Amino acid sequence: MTTPKNFTRRQVGQHLTAAALGLTGLSTATGALAQGAPIKVGVLHSLSGTMAISESVLKDTILMEIEAINKRGGLLGRKVEAVVVDPASNWPLFAERARQLISQDKVSVIFGCWTSVSRKSVLPVVEELNGLLFYPVQYEGEELSKNVFYTGAAPNQQAIPAVEYLLSKDGGSAKRFVLLGTDYVYPRTTNKILRAFLKSKGIPDADIMEEYTPFGHSDYQGIIAKIKRFSSEGKKTAVVSTINGDSNVPFYKELGNQGLKATDVPVVAFSVGEEELRGVDTKPLQGHLAAWNYFMSIKNPTNDAFIKQWSAYAKAKGIPGHKDKPLTNDPMEASVIGFNMWAQAVTKAKSTETDKVIAAMAGQTFKAPSGIVSKMDEKNHHLHKSVFIGEIRADGQFNVVWKTPGPVKAQPWSPFIPENKGKKDEPEKK
Repeated sequence: MTTPKNFTRRQVGQHLTAAALGLTGLSTATGALAQGAPIKVGVLHSLSGTMAISESVLKDTILMEIEAINKRGGLLGRKVEAVVVDPASNWPLFAERARQLISQDKVSVIFGCWTSVSRKSVLPVVEELNGLLFYPVQYEGEELSKNVFYTGAAPNQQAIPAVEYLLSKDGGSAKRFVLLGTDYVYPRTTNKILRAFLKSKGIPDADIMEEYTPFGHSDYQGIIAKIKRFSSEGKKTAVVSTINGDSNVPFYKELGNQGLKATDVPVVAFSVGEEELRGVDTKPLQGHLAAWNYFMSIKNPTNDAFIKQWSAYAKAKGIPGHKDKPLTNDPMEASVIGFNMWAQAVTKAKSTETDKVIAAMAGQTFKAPSGIVSKMDEKNHHLHKSVFIGEIRADGQFNVVWKTPGPVKAQPWSPFIPENKGKKDEPEKK
């Protein structure tokens, strides 16, 4: 600051004091602005590419929840604002977009990812920058991070109960298994766990067929013919499908074309819900199965309210497909649980600061559309969830044919993998 030469010492003092007061006023005003600045939330889901069929709707689910919380007055007296990016089913791009969201956009939390390869791409970024990721999809386990909350199922909350059901009398007493998946970490690790589990149940390797196809694969003619041959050798056979993304449509179409009925060879899927069946004629698929922690067809007041909220939102926003035929599914429910638990933790912590929110997340509960009170485990960053097995109906919905008596605590480290012995059921403090 320059001072005119003809100022007296007293005038200079007054000039400096006034300037200082001006600066203080400016900093107070900036502080007030910061106090009322929006809380930014990152939305990191593929809106294009092979995974858009599954992920686009999760972006809209988070936007619906943000709109709802803002109507209720926001969080900590501040508006919540979404920063939406499209990593375009490109796994390295997930890491870049996560870095951008945390470092440039200054988001307090990220809701995102579907495939495990996308999550594993983002994981080192959120750990390095001390960000926060809520991951809403069932996965293979074998991971725990202080910076991630897993609101989808671990293997003991989906894959293991589903295969136990297939082995049981109610599920058809299967003796041979086809493990069919997309070629990446989630199907391969899940199938490693399932192989060990089946071995513990007396199923020999000769009665397990394992097949993988790339992302976006569309020709299932040869594979289904191979499954038919494998199942024709005198033992009751079941297929466990970890196919992901838009490949599910040609797979199920070919299943119908070749007349592979559920009464002959039941297929249980871990990544096929109401949304993935939208573009498929489900009449020939009746009786095939899916294992999830939620189905749209579950009847209870909380689910009725969730479906009503989504239907109104989809219509108001003109969401393709959903404005005319609104569907809800398991990862949407997991997104809703995650968002609301995060908001509750922010309120409890009176802060959006990562470490304070993490501490406040322990033991959070939320009445889930599935009808249970879902709880975030006090230590392991996973939800306690009920497990449902549903049969595909002619209308593309599911009839629940089996469920657990109540919520199941997640096991991030599968006991069927010997190397996991002695591993701690909580993230390491870094």
